Amino acid sequence: MNMHATNDLLSKLTGEQALEVLRRLATEKGAIPDAVIAEAKHVLAAVDAEEVAEEVFFHLDAIDVQDCWDRAGGHRDGYTSPEDAAVELVEEELQPFLDQVERYHALGMARQERDYCMGVILGTYRYEKESKSEFKDWCVDIPLDSAGGLLDEWRGRNREASATTAMDEFIRQRCPDWAKQMIRAAEGTSR
Repeated sequence: MNMHATNDLLSKLTGEQALEVLRRLATEKGAIPDAVIAEAKHVLAAVDAEEVAEEVFFHLDAIDVQDCWDRAGGHRDGYTSPEDAAVELVEEELQPFLDQVERYHALGMARQERDYCMGVILGTYRYEKESKSEFKDWCVDIPLDSAGGLLDEWRGRNREASATTAMDEFIRQRCPDWAKQMIRAAEGTSR
């Protein structure tokens, strides 16, 4: 099969099918499993905080205010305020990113965990500062609270001085309006 036909075939696979092919290759004998693992590590190791921030911003900025209004109000389970609905929507959009931070931690990839965390914090900061979305008016303080919660979790697992210093410096430079509050909160929890 030529390279064009191979690429065409691979582009037709669903995500689940591609994962199954990858799993099968990883269980083969010989050099293929080593190559699969090496490439997976390579892909996971490539964390660009700017790209993560852009993706976080995109997801948060795409939240429609109508979704907030649709969730708010009386339901058979009680009442949901617009503010609570806004928190739910932001948390839902951030959850895949928080899950990825956890995956990096579980894999023992501390630098990638830190860099990915930086990207999530920067993306939420950019959302608060740059978004023109009508929904943003309903989620005042939610981006800062979400980023602060992520930072607290990260700090609880990462006590290496150089990593926390790098994180603090990143926040001071890239999220200056949040720096005082986020770093002070971290100093209060480290005592």
